[in-house]
Amino acid sequence: MVGRTVRVAAVAAVVAAVGYWGWFAPVAVSAHRLQREPIVADVLGTGVLEARVRTTISPKITGRIAAILADQGDRVEAAAALVRLDDEELRQQVAIAQADEEAARAKIDRLKAEKSRAVGVLAQAKTSFERVRALTARNVSSQEELDRATEALRVAEAGLSGAEAGISEGEKELIAASETLKYQRARLADATVTAPFDGLIVRRQREPGDVVPAGGPILSLVATEELWISAWVDETEMARLKPEQPARVVFRSEPDRTFPGRVARLGREVDRETREFVVDVRVLELPTNWAVGQRAEVYIETDRKDSVLRLPARFLAWRDDAPGVFVGEGGRAVWRPIRLGLRSAEFVESVEGLQDGETVVTARKPGTALADGWRIRTP
Repeated sequence: MVGRTVRVAAVAAVVAAVGYWGWFAPVAVSAHRLQREPIVADVLGTGVLEARVRTTISPKITGRIAAILADQGDRVEAAAALVRLDDEELRQQVAIAQADEEAARAKIDRLKAEKSRAVGVLAQAKTSFERVRALTARNVSSQEELDRATEALRVAEAGLSGAEAGISEGEKELIAASETLKYQRARLADATVTAPFDGLIVRRQREPGDVVPAGGPILSLVATEELWISAWVDETEMARLKPEQPARVVFRSEPDRTFPGRVARLGREVDRETREFVVDVRVLELPTNWAVGQRAEVYIETDRKDSVLRLPARFLAWRDDAPGVFVGEGGRAVWRPIRLGLRSAEFVESVEGLQDGETVVTARKPGTALADGWRIRTP
Protein backbone atom coordinates (compact mmCIF):
# COMPACT_ATOMS: atom_id res chain seq x y z
CA MET A 1 0.00 0.00 0.00
CA VAL A 2 2.81 2.34 0.91
CA GLY A 3 4.65 1.55 -2.34
CA ARG A 4 1.55 2.30 -4.40
CA THR A 5 1.11 5.62 -2.61
CA VAL A 6 4.69 6.53 -3.39
CA ARG A 7 4.28 5.69 -7.07
CA VAL A 8 1.08 7.74 -7.37
CA ALA A 9 2.76 10.66 -5.69
CA ALA A 10 5.71 10.40 -8.06
CA VAL A 11 3.47 10.39 -11.13
CA ALA A 12 1.54 13.35 -9.79
CA ALA A 13 4.78 15.22 -9.23
CA VAL A 14 5.89 14.57 -12.82
CA VAL A 15 2.52 15.72 -14.20
CA ALA A 16 2.65 18.81 -12.04
CA ALA A 17 6.18 19.54 -13.20
CA VAL A 18 5.25 19.19 -16.88
CA GLY A 19 2.19 21.37 -16.38
CA TYR A 20 4.25 23.92 -14.54
CA TRP A 21 6.85 23.89 -17.31
CA GLY A 22 4.24 24.26 -20.06
CA TRP A 23 2.32 26.97 -18.22
CA PHE A 24 5.20 29.13 -17.03
CA ALA A 25 8.22 28.13 -19.17
CA PRO A 26 7.87 28.48 -22.99
CA VAL A 27 7.84 25.30 -25.10
CA ALA A 28 9.79 25.29 -28.35
CA VAL A 29 7.41 24.95 -31.29
CA SER A 30 7.45 24.80 -35.07
CA ALA A 31 5.14 27.30 -36.75
CA HIS A 32 3.34 27.35 -40.08
CA ARG A 33 1.60 30.38 -41.54
CA LEU A 34 -1.54 29.45 -43.41
CA GLN A 35 -2.07 30.56 -46.97
CA ARG A 36 -4.07 29.39 -49.93
CA GLU A 37 -2.26 26.70 -51.87
CA PRO A 38 -3.17 23.77 -54.12
CA ILE A 39 -3.78 20.34 -52.62
CA VAL A 40 -3.98 16.93 -54.22
CA ALA A 41 -5.80 14.04 -52.60
CA ASP A 42 -4.08 10.75 -53.35
CA VAL A 43 -4.07 7.08 -52.54
CA LEU A 44 -0.82 5.38 -51.58
CA GLY A 45 0.25 2.02 -52.94
CA THR A 46 3.50 0.07 -52.67
CA GLY A 47 4.67 -2.36 -55.30
CA VAL A 48 7.32 -3.38 -57.80
CA LEU A 49 8.17 -2.47 -61.37
CA GLU A 50 6.90 -5.06 -63.85
CA ALA A 51 6.77 -5.41 -67.62
CA ARG A 52 3.35 -5.93 -69.15
CA VAL A 53 4.86 -8.18 -71.83
CA ARG A 54 7.68 -10.55 -70.91
CA THR A 55 8.82 -13.97 -72.01
CA THR A 56 11.41 -16.63 -71.32
CA ILE A 57 13.75 -17.39 -74.21
CA SER A 58 13.98 -21.18 -74.46
CA PRO A 59 14.53 -23.71 -77.27
CA LYS A 60 11.84 -25.96 -78.72
CA ILE A 61 14.29 -28.86 -78.81
CA THR A 62 16.85 -30.33 -76.43
CA GLY A 63 20.44 -29.53 -77.29
CA ARG A 64 23.84 -28.23 -76.25
CA ILE A 65 24.25 -24.45 -76.34
CA ALA A 66 26.87 -23.46 -78.92
CA ALA A 67 26.58 -19.69 -78.50
CA ILE A 68 24.53 -17.07 -76.64
CA LEU A 69 24.39 -13.98 -78.83
CA ALA A 70 22.84 -11.50 -76.34
CA ASP A 71 23.64 -10.73 -72.73
CA GLN A 72 21.86 -9.26 -69.74
CA GLY A 73 21.16 -5.57 -70.34
CA ASP A 74 21.23 -5.81 -74.15
CA ARG A 75 18.41 -4.38 -76.24
CA VAL A 76 17.36 -6.69 -79.07
CA GLU A 77 15.07 -6.44 -82.07
CA ALA A 78 12.33 -8.85 -83.08
CA ALA A 79 13.61 -11.88 -85.04
CA ALA A 80 17.21 -11.26 -83.93
CA ALA A 81 19.15 -14.47 -83.19
CA LEU A 82 19.70 -14.85 -79.45
CA VAL A 83 20.86 -18.45 -78.96
CA ARG A 84 22.39 -21.09 -81.22
CA LEU A 85 22.42 -24.80 -80.35
CA ASP A 86 24.92 -27.33 -81.67
CA ASP A 87 23.31 -28.28 -85.02
CA GLU A 88 25.83 -30.67 -86.60
CA GLU A 89 23.60 -33.75 -86.17
CA LEU A 90 20.56 -31.80 -87.31
CA ARG A 91 22.35 -30.80 -90.52
CA GLN A 92 23.16 -34.45 -91.16
CA GLN A 93 19.50 -35.36 -90.68
CA VAL A 94 18.52 -32.66 -93.18
CA ALA A 95 21.03 -34.03 -95.71
CA ILE A 96 19.69 -37.58 -95.29
CA ALA A 97 16.08 -36.40 -95.65
CA GLN A 98 17.00 -34.39 -98.72
CA ALA A 99 18.66 -37.44 -100.29
CA ASP A 100 15.56 -39.54 -99.54
CA GLU A 101 13.38 -36.95 -101.26
CA GLU A 102 15.63 -36.89 -104.32
CA ALA A 103 15.53 -40.71 -104.46
CA ALA A 104 11.73 -40.63 -104.28
CA ARG A 105 11.60 -38.16 -107.16
CA ALA A 106 13.97 -40.32 -109.21
CA LYS A 107 11.82 -43.37 -108.53
CA ILE A 108 8.74 -41.55 -109.82
CA ASP A 109 10.62 -40.55 -112.97
CA ARG A 110 11.58 -44.20 -113.52
CA LEU A 111 8.01 -45.38 -112.89
CA LYS A 112 6.67 -42.81 -115.33
CA ALA A 113 9.09 -44.13 -117.98
CA GLU A 114 7.88 -47.65 -117.26
CA LYS A 115 4.30 -46.47 -117.66
CA SER A 116 5.11 -44.96 -121.03
CA ARG A 117 6.58 -48.26 -122.12
CA ALA A 118 3.53 -50.13 -120.77
CA VAL A 119 1.25 -47.79 -122.74
CA GLY A 120 3.17 -48.66 -125.90
CA VAL A 121 3.06 -52.38 -125.21
CA LEU A 122 -0.68 -52.17 -124.54
CA ALA A 123 -1.31 -50.30 -127.79
CA GLN A 124 0.62 -52.92 -129.73
CA ALA A 125 -1.24 -55.75 -127.91
CA LYS A 126 -4.59 -54.18 -128.75
CA THR A 127 -3.67 -53.85 -132.42
CA SER A 128 -2.49 -57.44 -132.59
CA PHE A 129 -5.60 -58.67 -130.81
CA GLU A 130 -7.93 -56.83 -133.19
CA ARG A 131 -6.04 -58.17 -136.20
CA VAL A 132 -6.08 -61.80 -135.02
CA ARG A 133 -9.72 -61.59 -134.01
CA ALA A 134 -10.65 -60.35 -137.50
CA LEU A 135 -8.64 -63.10 -139.15
CA THR A 136 -10.23 -65.71 -136.89
CA ALA A 137 -13.68 -64.50 -137.85
CA ARG A 138 -12.78 -65.18 -141.49
CA ASN A 139 -11.28 -68.57 -140.54
CA VAL A 140 -7.89 -67.30 -141.67
CA SER A 141 -6.38 -67.55 -138.17
CA SER A 142 -6.81 -70.31 -135.60
CA GLN A 143 -8.47 -70.13 -132.21
CA GLU A 144 -5.09 -70.81 -130.61
CA GLU A 145 -3.61 -67.66 -132.13
CA LEU A 146 -6.60 -65.65 -130.86
CA ASP A 147 -6.12 -67.02 -127.37
CA ARG A 148 -2.45 -66.02 -127.43
CA ALA A 149 -3.39 -62.50 -128.61
CA THR A 150 -6.01 -62.22 -125.86
CA GLU A 151 -3.50 -63.29 -123.21
CA ALA A 152 -0.96 -60.80 -124.49
CA LEU A 153 -3.56 -58.03 -124.28
CA ARG A 154 -4.39 -58.89 -120.68
CA VAL A 155 -0.71 -58.96 -119.73
CA ALA A 156 -0.22 -55.54 -121.35
CA GLU A 157 -3.22 -54.12 -119.49
CA ALA A 158 -1.89 -55.55 -116.20
CA GLY A 159 1.50 -54.03 -116.91
CA LEU A 160 -0.04 -50.60 -117.39
CA SER A 161 -2.11 -50.95 -114.20
CA GLY A 162 1.00 -51.99 -112.31
CA ALA A 163 2.92 -49.01 -113.62
CA GLU A 164 0.12 -46.64 -112.57
CA ALA A 165 -0.04 -48.23 -109.13
CA GLY A 166 3.72 -47.88 -108.80
CA ILE A 167 3.52 -44.18 -109.65
CA SER A 168 0.75 -43.66 -107.06
CA GLU A 169 2.83 -45.43 -104.41
CA GLY A 170 5.90 -43.45 -105.42
CA GLU A 171 4.02 -40.17 -105.11
CA LYS A 172 3.01 -41.11 -101.58
CA GLU A 173 6.62 -41.95 -100.77
CA LEU A 174 7.64 -38.57 -102.22
CA ILE A 175 5.10 -36.78 -100.01
CA ALA A 176 6.42 -38.62 -96.94
CA ALA A 177 10.00 -37.81 -97.89
CA SER A 178 9.14 -34.14 -98.46
CA GLU A 179 7.36 -33.90 -95.11
CA THR A 180 10.33 -35.54 -93.39
CA LEU A 181 12.65 -33.04 -95.06
CA LYS A 182 10.41 -30.19 -93.97
CA TYR A 183 10.40 -31.53 -90.39
CA GLN A 184 14.19 -31.89 -90.30
CA ARG A 185 14.63 -28.38 -91.69
CA ALA A 186 12.28 -27.05 -89.02
CA ARG A 187 14.34 -28.81 -86.34
CA LEU A 188 17.46 -27.26 -87.81
CA ALA A 189 15.79 -23.84 -87.75
CA ASP A 190 14.79 -24.46 -84.12
CA ALA A 191 18.48 -24.72 -83.26
CA THR A 192 18.55 -20.93 -83.60
CA VAL A 193 16.34 -19.20 -81.03
CA THR A 194 15.19 -15.70 -82.00
CA ALA A 195 13.57 -12.78 -80.18
CA PRO A 196 9.76 -12.75 -80.49
CA PHE A 197 9.60 -8.96 -80.07
CA ASP A 198 11.72 -5.86 -79.52
CA GLY A 199 12.86 -5.71 -75.92
CA LEU A 200 15.51 -5.80 -73.22
CA ILE A 201 17.33 -8.85 -71.89
CA VAL A 202 16.92 -8.65 -68.10
CA ARG A 203 18.36 -12.02 -67.06
CA ARG A 204 20.70 -14.73 -68.33
CA GLN A 205 20.41 -18.22 -66.87
CA ARG A 206 22.70 -20.39 -69.06
CA GLU A 207 26.17 -20.47 -70.57
CA PRO A 208 27.65 -21.99 -73.78
CA GLY A 209 28.26 -25.69 -73.34
CA ASP A 210 25.21 -26.24 -71.16
CA VAL A 211 22.77 -28.90 -72.29
CA VAL A 212 19.31 -27.33 -72.13
CA PRO A 213 16.07 -29.32 -72.35
CA ALA A 214 13.20 -28.28 -74.59
CA GLY A 215 11.53 -25.33 -72.90
CA GLY A 216 14.45 -24.76 -70.53
CA PRO A 217 15.09 -21.08 -69.69
CA ILE A 218 18.13 -19.39 -71.19
CA LEU A 219 17.28 -15.66 -71.21
CA SER A 220 14.48 -13.45 -69.90
CA LEU A 221 13.17 -10.79 -72.28
CA VAL A 222 10.81 -7.89 -71.50
CA ALA A 223 9.16 -5.38 -73.79
CA THR A 224 10.00 -1.85 -72.69
CA GLU A 225 7.09 -0.11 -74.44
CA GLU A 226 4.91 -0.52 -71.36
CA LEU A 227 6.27 -0.88 -67.84
CA TRP A 228 4.13 -0.43 -64.74
CA ILE A 229 4.13 -0.63 -60.98
CA SER A 230 1.97 -3.45 -59.66
CA ALA A 231 1.05 -1.70 -56.41
CA TRP A 232 -0.83 -3.10 -53.43
CA VAL A 233 -3.55 -0.73 -52.20
CA ASP A 234 -5.85 -1.11 -49.20
CA GLU A 235 -9.34 -2.28 -50.17
CA THR A 236 -10.90 0.70 -48.39
CA GLU A 237 -9.61 2.95 -51.20
CA MET A 238 -11.25 0.93 -53.98
CA ALA A 239 -14.20 3.27 -54.53
CA ARG A 240 -11.87 6.25 -55.13
CA LEU A 241 -9.88 4.62 -57.91
CA LYS A 242 -10.48 4.23 -61.63
CA PRO A 243 -8.38 3.71 -64.78
CA GLU A 244 -6.51 6.66 -66.32
CA GLN A 245 -6.13 8.57 -63.04
CA PRO A 246 -2.77 10.42 -62.90
CA ALA A 247 -0.18 9.22 -60.42
CA ARG A 248 3.25 10.00 -59.03
CA VAL A 249 5.84 7.23 -58.78
CA VAL A 250 8.70 7.38 -56.28
CA PHE A 251 11.39 4.74 -56.70
CA ARG A 252 13.32 3.82 -53.58
CA SER A 253 16.53 4.22 -55.56
CA GLU A 254 15.66 7.92 -56.06
CA PRO A 255 13.46 8.92 -53.11
CA ASP A 256 13.79 12.66 -53.77
CA ARG A 257 12.39 12.50 -57.29
CA THR A 258 8.95 11.66 -58.65
CA PHE A 259 8.09 10.18 -62.04
CA PRO A 260 4.77 10.60 -63.86
CA GLY A 261 2.38 7.67 -64.10
CA ARG A 262 -1.20 6.75 -64.92
CA VAL A 263 -3.51 4.02 -63.67
CA ALA A 264 -3.64 1.22 -66.27
CA ARG A 265 -6.04 -1.22 -64.63
CA LEU A 266 -7.52 -2.25 -61.31
CA GLY A 267 -7.23 -5.71 -59.82
CA ARG A 268 -10.40 -7.71 -59.20
CA GLU A 269 -9.22 -9.87 -56.32
CA VAL A 270 -8.42 -8.86 -52.76
CA ASP A 271 -5.78 -10.68 -50.76
CA ARG A 272 -7.67 -12.39 -47.96
CA GLU A 273 -4.85 -11.90 -45.46
CA THR A 274 -3.70 -8.32 -46.08
CA ARG A 275 -7.06 -7.00 -47.42
CA GLU A 276 -5.22 -5.31 -50.28
CA PHE A 277 -5.69 -5.46 -54.05
CA VAL A 278 -3.36 -4.77 -56.99
CA VAL A 279 -3.47 -1.55 -59.00
CA ASP A 280 -1.25 -1.45 -62.10
CA VAL A 281 0.16 2.04 -62.64
CA ARG A 282 1.81 2.67 -66.00
CA VAL A 283 5.16 4.48 -65.63
CA LEU A 284 5.41 7.23 -68.25
CA GLU A 285 9.04 8.07 -67.51
CA LEU A 286 11.76 5.87 -66.01
CA PRO A 287 14.96 6.60 -64.07
CA THR A 288 18.24 6.31 -65.93
CA ASN A 289 18.93 3.08 -64.08
CA TRP A 290 15.99 0.79 -63.45
CA ALA A 291 15.35 -2.91 -62.98
CA VAL A 292 12.31 -5.09 -63.23
CA GLY A 293 11.25 -6.01 -59.72
CA GLN A 294 12.53 -2.87 -57.97
CA ARG A 295 10.24 -1.41 -55.33
CA ALA A 296 8.43 1.91 -55.55
CA GLU A 297 5.59 3.89 -54.00
CA VAL A 298 2.78 5.27 -56.11
CA TYR A 299 0.54 8.19 -55.19
CA ILE A 300 -2.64 8.01 -57.25
CA GLU A 301 -4.42 11.35 -57.63
CA THR A 302 -8.12 11.05 -56.79
CA ASP A 303 -9.02 14.76 -56.42
CA ARG A 304 -7.44 18.20 -56.68
CA LYS A 305 -8.17 21.76 -55.54
CA ASP A 306 -6.13 24.74 -56.69
CA SER A 307 -6.67 27.14 -53.78
CA VAL A 308 -7.37 25.97 -50.22
CA LEU A 309 -6.12 26.65 -46.70
CA ARG A 310 -3.52 23.89 -46.62
CA LEU A 311 -1.58 22.83 -43.55
CA PRO A 312 0.93 20.05 -43.00
CA ALA A 313 -0.71 16.95 -41.51
CA ARG A 314 1.79 16.89 -38.66
CA PHE A 315 0.18 20.04 -37.20
CA LEU A 316 -3.12 18.22 -36.57
CA ALA A 317 -3.97 17.77 -32.88
CA TRP A 318 -6.89 15.39 -32.30
CA ARG A 319 -9.11 15.72 -29.23
CA ASP A 320 -11.90 13.24 -28.51
CA ASP A 321 -11.65 11.96 -32.10
CA ALA A 322 -12.23 15.50 -33.38
CA PRO A 323 -9.60 17.20 -35.56
CA GLY A 324 -8.07 20.48 -34.45
CA VAL A 325 -4.90 22.54 -34.35
CA PHE A 326 -3.03 24.73 -31.93
CA VAL A 327 -2.97 28.38 -32.93
CA GLY A 328 -0.39 30.78 -31.57
CA GLU A 329 -2.19 33.63 -29.76
CA GLY A 330 -0.37 36.09 -27.49
CA GLY A 331 2.60 33.79 -27.05
CA ARG A 332 0.46 30.83 -25.99
CA ALA A 333 -0.94 27.72 -27.70
CA VAL A 334 -4.71 27.67 -28.10
CA TRP A 335 -6.45 24.52 -29.39
CA ARG A 336 -9.12 25.14 -32.02
CA PRO A 337 -11.41 22.59 -33.71
CA ILE A 338 -11.42 22.53 -37.51
CA ARG A 339 -13.29 20.74 -40.26
CA LEU A 340 -11.19 18.85 -42.76
CA GLY A 341 -11.59 18.56 -46.53
CA LEU A 342 -9.19 16.91 -48.93
CA ARG A 343 -6.25 14.98 -47.54
CA SER A 344 -2.97 13.90 -49.04
CA ALA A 345 -0.06 11.99 -47.60
CA GLU A 346 1.51 15.21 -46.26
CA PHE A 347 -1.20 17.90 -46.20
CA VAL A 348 -4.83 18.44 -45.22
CA GLU A 349 -7.38 21.04 -46.23
CA SER A 350 -8.99 23.18 -43.54
CA VAL A 351 -12.54 23.85 -44.65
CA GLU A 352 -13.69 25.58 -41.47
CA GLY A 353 -12.10 26.93 -38.29
CA LEU A 354 -9.04 28.75 -39.64
CA GLN A 355 -8.36 31.94 -41.56
CA ASP A 356 -5.84 32.86 -44.21
CA GLY A 357 -2.69 34.28 -42.57
CA GLU A 358 -3.13 32.58 -39.17
CA THR A 359 -0.23 30.64 -37.68
CA VAL A 360 -0.54 27.09 -36.40
CA VAL A 361 2.06 25.50 -34.13
CA THR A 362 3.20 22.10 -32.92
CA ALA A 363 5.83 21.04 -30.40
CA ARG A 364 9.28 20.70 -31.90
CA LYS A 365 10.33 17.92 -29.53
CA PRO A 366 9.09 14.54 -30.78
CA GLY A 367 6.54 12.93 -28.48
CA THR A 368 5.59 16.21 -26.80
CA ALA A 369 1.91 17.22 -26.94
CA LEU A 370 0.84 20.83 -26.43
CA ALA A 371 -1.97 21.87 -24.13
CA ASP A 372 -4.24 24.91 -24.02
CA GLY A 373 -2.59 27.98 -22.58
CA TRP A 374 0.98 26.75 -22.69
CA ARG A 375 3.55 29.38 -23.39
CA ILE A 376 5.36 28.85 -26.68
CA ARG A 377 8.43 30.14 -28.42
CA THR A 378 9.62 29.82 -32.00
CA PRO A 379 13.31 29.62 -32.95
